[in-house]
Amino acid sequence: MIVRILHEGQYDLPPEVLPRLRAIDDQLMESVAAGDKTEFEVRMNQILGLVRGEGKPLDAGVLRESDLVLPHADITLDEARKLFTQHAERATHTEGGEKRPY
Repeated sequence: MIVRILHEGQYDLPPEVLPRLRAIDDQLMESVAAGDKTEFEVRMNQILGLVRGEGKPLDAGVLRESDLVLPHADITLDEARKLFTQHAERATHTEGGEKRPY
């Protein structure tokens, strides 16, 4: 699975990491929905750390289609809420409302 972290680069994440990624993603979405800034920051750091720690960075000269795009590390809770809301609206119209593609 190819994961892009905005303003940073792409990582090739092994399949065995996906259950942990999904679990953190669920917690991240819950923190956004609840407006919990502290929990949001913890979960963002966890998901970015997981991708950076378990993924293999792709060469900057290689561009592959990303299966998942994560926001940059400095995103605020308000920015994330807007971004995730826009993504969910697009997914509802284009993918039959599926929560995530991975």
